[in-house]
Amino acid sequence: MRNWIMAGLLALTALPSLPALAEDDNEPQIIISHQEDKTFYEYRVNGAVVEIKVVPKHGKPYYLVPVEGKGMVESDHSRLRIPQWVIFQW
Repeated sequence: MRNWIMAGLLALTALPSLPALAEDDNEPQIIISHQEDKTFYEYRVNGAVVEIKVVPKHGKPYYLVPVEGKGMVESDHSRLRIPQWVIFQW
């Protein structure tokens, strides 16, 4: 048994070291900022603003999405395709 453990440890040391995981530039960056009556979630991909989620203290959240040549347009749903699974529910 001891020989098997030693052989396994020896085999592990012979493996090349794994490269460090590089940051993925396609992963969205989220910047959260607070004001008195609202919270803003700014979603950026590759440095460009993709959408801004506005969560007021009272009322429903809404989204500001960029439209070419028109600035930001208000929307009631997100355009981001983020996987959302229910892990636990009661």
